[in-house]
Amino acid sequence: MFGLNRRNAAANDAVDTHGVGQSAPGQVAGGGKGHATPSRREAEEARKSQLKIPKDPKAAKKASRQRDQEDRARAREGMRNGEEKYLPARDRGPARAFARDFVDGRVTLAEFFIFIAVAVLALGFIRNPLIQSWVSIGFFALTALIVVDTVVLLVQLSLRAKKAFPEAKDRKGLLLYATLRTLQLRRLRLPPPRVRRGGAPKV
Repeated sequence: MFGLNRRNAAANDAVDTHGVGQSAPGQVAGGGKGHATPSRREAEEARKSQLKIPKDPKAAKKASRQRDQEDRARAREGMRNGEEKYLPARDRGPARAFARDFVDGRVTLAEFFIFIAVAVLALGFIRNPLIQSWVSIGFFALTALIVVDTVVLLVQLSLRAKKAFPEAKDRKGLLLYATLRTLQLRRLRLPPPRVRRGGAPKV
């Protein structure tokens, strides 16, 4: 009788050990997700398959170049649309956008300076002292007008920027930024103008 009880106790211990201490096949101990945790290699292969990277080295390089081209095209389009995240650091921020709109909404003489310089250079080949004398006078007169026009624009911009952005740190480098933009042809400015002449927003 004692032997029979010992055999029953041993059988019960074996059942408890299998049921509690061990997990069923395909299950994580403690009633987890029901599947084994993927290894590092499996996770890497899954990531590559999601990115659709070809295994062939040549095909992989071609796919990488294509992705880079798409990223650059997206960045160019974003810059043309004035999207903040695609702009260079020097063009970011509401103060810089304010300065761009202020400059782009006006006709400035500085943007035509390149044409004036080319005309003066072309006329300089004429070997006529009288013509060269008038060209020099005209060039210095136009340069003076450009300087005066730019100074007036910068004074107006400074006054309005102080009202819109009271903090001095927000206006740091703003006047130089506006000056460089006035020297660029309107159609070549980046980011492109988003206002028309006169300050009206583009439709």
